[in-house]
Amino acid sequence: MNEAMTPSDPARTAATDSAATRLVLVTGPSGAGRSTAIDVLEDLGYEAIDNLPLSLVPRLLDGPPRNAPLALGLDVRNRDFSASAVIELIDRLTRHPSYTAEVLYLDCDSTTLVRRFNETRRRHPIAGEGAPLDGILTEKDLLAPIRSRADVLVNTTEMSPHDLKAELARFFDVEPGSRLTVSVQSFSYKRGVPRGIDMMFDCRFLENPHWDPQLRALDGRNGAVQRFVEDDPRFAEFLQKVLDLVLFVLPAHLAEGKTHLAIGFGCTGGQHRSVTLAEIMSKALAEHGWQVSKRHRELERREAERPQLTLPGSAARGTQI
Repeated sequence: MNEAMTPSDPARTAATDSAATRLVLVTGPSGAGRSTAIDVLEDLGYEAIDNLPLSLVPRLLDGPPRNAPLALGLDVRNRDFSASAVIELIDRLTRHPSYTAEVLYLDCDSTTLVRRFNETRRRHPIAGEGAPLDGILTEKDLLAPIRSRADVLVNTTEMSPHDLKAELARFFDVEPGSRLTVSVQSFSYKRGVPRGIDMMFDCRFLENPHWDPQLRALDGRNGAVQRFVEDDPRFAEFLQKVLDLVLFVLPAHLAEGKTHLAIGFGCTGGQHRSVTLAEIMSKALAEHGWQVSKRHRELERREAERPQLTLPGSAARGTQI
């Protein structure tokens, strides 16, 4: 389960001194999502610098004033990294008149981290030739003092990159309330409802392409599957009513300062009907000017479970947050 916390009112995280530059220190165990978080903060308008040696941070901060907030990724692989040095940096920043500093810590359970390293076939930076779990546990012990000083703690164990982006936007968007992103997801009810869905629609009443032998192996991204689903006499009215509802509530959510809205379409297998609706709804919302991302949970799961062909001398790489 995701965990996001601040030691005080979350509104404090969104507010910064107008005379000071907002600075976010990003760290956490390898594989928990630090690199993705840096990319997200850059997309949100931060000047992002990753893997900067700690000894160079004071030079950076004592430079000329900045026009944009700053995000620094701190990695245990840096040659001068230590928990005590990071704590010293945090203490120094709390006294620095030019910066309002926050520590963002990306955490993840050890079992999930082991799985991520196994899927990507990457070595853990601390474990070396040893088992990833040994490096994971050592790194977590090393980072424990920094974790205790975190202003924002996000557990990415059950998060996709889309989920992480939405969570970070809640705390670090430089223009909170000025934009709203919409994620449209498809899923299978057999595997449970995705975490964090705001609006959910059941597509199981529609005709199922699964029972057509020519369509069974395809999915809702395929034109033939979409035409089959669209031919159901109930489809057009259902789509229009859902679209009207979503277009009605989106401006209201934006006015309330919400930065992300997750819409889910579910069916039995998460392959045909829900994927078709997610594809068509994503396109329709984008045509109405909304920023939209889409995710097909079961199709992603199937791709992740598919055996990888590894050529001699190469390493298979997967998607990691």
